[in-house]
Amino acid sequence: MSSRTSVRDLPVWRSLLYVPVTVDRFVEKAHTRGADAIQLDLEDSVSPSEKAEARSRVPDAVAKVSRGGADVVIRINRPWRLAVADLEACVMPGVNAFALPKVESADHVRMIDEVVSELERERGLEVGSIAFITMVETASAFFRMQEIASSSPRVVALTLGAEDFASSTGMLPEPEGLLYPKLQVVFAARSARVMPLGFVGTVADYRDLDAFRQSIRRSRRLGFVGASAIHPSQVLVLNEEFGPSESEIAQARLIVSEYERATAEGRGAISVEGRMVDAPIYHRALATLTRHDAIVRRERWAAELRSAPVADAAPGSTE
Repeated sequence: MSSRTSVRDLPVWRSLLYVPVTVDRFVEKAHTRGADAIQLDLEDSVSPSEKAEARSRVPDAVAKVSRGGADVVIRINRPWRLAVADLEACVMPGVNAFALPKVESADHVRMIDEVVSELERERGLEVGSIAFITMVETASAFFRMQEIASSSPRVVALTLGAEDFASSTGMLPEPEGLLYPKLQVVFAARSARVMPLGFVGTVADYRDLDAFRQSIRRSRRLGFVGASAIHPSQVLVLNEEFGPSESEIAQARLIVSEYERATAEGRGAISVEGRMVDAPIYHRALATLTRHDAIVRRERWAAELRSAPVADAAPGSTE
């Protein structure tokens, strides 16, 4: 059973753009990229000698990258001494979530939760306001996915770090080998009622956008709802492919309307445009419309924020 006891709505994160916090030109432009979330990176893109400097830049970077309405996620480091130092520097207003790399167990997440709760309390923030993205990146953690996804009410998403996972298992990060572990992400996340993030492939190959689009389209059919991007050119593809198309929305509206009319008349399974529709298909159509409405709310809020001289609201988008 999931430990999520609240009905806190999950965010809409179709695209999460990685931005090294130490590269000023990337930070300055991040808010113009159209990503649902900006992931300020303190981990892999920052050399060991720059970790302290990276932490000192976080407050300014948080303010800059959120100007276009994107949520702010910070990927912290894995070694405990670095992780605690990152948390000390980064629990602040404007931070929506932490991405936790190389999570090994549910206890790992709960210990970070405890530290974040103490810092929120000390700094006058609502306890539990900062969410977690849990990142499974090792063979040992693979077998604990469901426990990890269910470990804390803060967890809103589960993902697999393809490159590190492939290294841990001795395989190449190719779709054939990643299909099974990626599907496990979907199953574990859905079981815990959190978002499965990612796609069947590796984020490292970003130059072929047509191939990237096909990977994202396939991954959405497999149950994923969003993914990380390492290059701005990937953001538009993610936003387009992880949202329902106009034809899907129209079809969903028709199914919902016809099915609700039929059930009001005492009928169960019906035919809509030559296709059998029963309860599971009806609920899938409802989910499509709920997803669409959440995306519309997020995009409307972001547009209002960009046009406002002063922004002090919080996004109300949910999925």
